[in-house]
Amino acid sequence: MTEIQILALYGLLVILTLILQATGGLTQLGMGYLLGSRDEGRTVSGIAGRLERALSNSVTAMVLFAPAILLLVVTDSTSNQSLLAAQAFLIARIIYLPSYAFGITGIRSLAWTVGIVATITLYLLAL
Repeated sequence: MTEIQILALYGLLVILTLILQATGGLTQLGMGYLLGSRDEGRTVSGIAGRLERALSNSVTAMVLFAPAILLLVVTDSTSNQSLLAAQAFLIARIIYLPSYAFGITGIRSLAWTVGIVATITLYLLAL
């Protein structure tokens, strides 16, 4: 597996998070609200609310992770270290999603930390 493939897999994980979040929103807010203009601000709670926050965090992680991978690929600087860092990022983000959704804070925080350290490592490797 390559770093680009890991980036693609992470993109699919973000899409899955979006689908799960939308499903939870639909359950709590109803189709009428979601199809409307949403001028009236409503919030979701429980797992749906945590999935909403996990989605926001996942998009932020993508914004940071993708350029690091692309820099490494474009400059032909990929290595065993960059592959390991990308793998650690993906595994951490896979763990992050259910741990956030189900409110397992210690594991969620550890997974987030592993993901951000892996991302920083990728940038350092790109220098």
